[in-house]
Amino acid sequence: MLASSSSGNCTFLGTERTRILIDAGLSRRETFARLAAIGEDPGKLDAIVVTHEHSDHVAGLVALARPSKTGRRLPVYLSRLTAPAISWESCEPHVETFQAGASFTIGDITIESFTIPHDAVDPVGFTFRAEGVKVGVAMDMGYMPDSIKVHLRSCDFLILESNHDVEMLKVGPYPWSLKQRVMGRKGHLSNDTVCDYIAENLDGTTGTLVLSHLSEQNNHPEIVRLVASQALERRGLKTRLVVAEPRLQTEVFRL
Repeated sequence: MLASSSSGNCTFLGTERTRILIDAGLSRRETFARLAAIGEDPGKLDAIVVTHEHSDHVAGLVALARPSKTGRRLPVYLSRLTAPAISWESCEPHVETFQAGASFTIGDITIESFTIPHDAVDPVGFTFRAEGVKVGVAMDMGYMPDSIKVHLRSCDFLILESNHDVEMLKVGPYPWSLKQRVMGRKGHLSNDTVCDYIAENLDGTTGTLVLSHLSEQNNHPEIVRLVASQALERRGLKTRLVVAEPRLQTEVFRL
């Protein structure tokens, strides 16, 4: 994960043949710098897949989608309802649209999209399959309906939102209207909701769970780590827990 917070979200996923970004919430310069830090050449990216149009997920999208000096345009995959919600300016991007819930392929990666409950036009989560590995990415959702739990079954590696501590949010600096939005059914997942999912539904085959998109005002990495660890212990799961700290990129995970 190159970044994960309300300040910007961007994740790199690569195989031997294919390299993609999931969301583009960092500037072009910062995205390239963070890719270089893990030894990846931005010029070898094959595509960007987008979850939804909120700025912390697409702030750098237009710059990344502009034609390169050689004229190459990086394909951008996003739902057919999300595409018109992006302000493309004079970019003339290479856009590939899909119906939310559809599957498609980029290189040797098979991607399944699924609808998530969030206050965007047509927000989606994804699972990615390649080389016998399944990766799930589910962020920016107010609750976890059964449909999402089904999609996240059998993930070897799972990135899941753990946005806020409810008590910190209630006494925090946000205006009440924003607090209601965050806690609403189209807002963001609380630590409590994530722990309920871990305790009741997390698949035992998930080797690594990365909790992400932490609020910098209404959460703390150590709180997330503590409560999630306790939930894993109650289940008796050996899943490795990683907390993605705001504004920092994570380690490189090799599956």
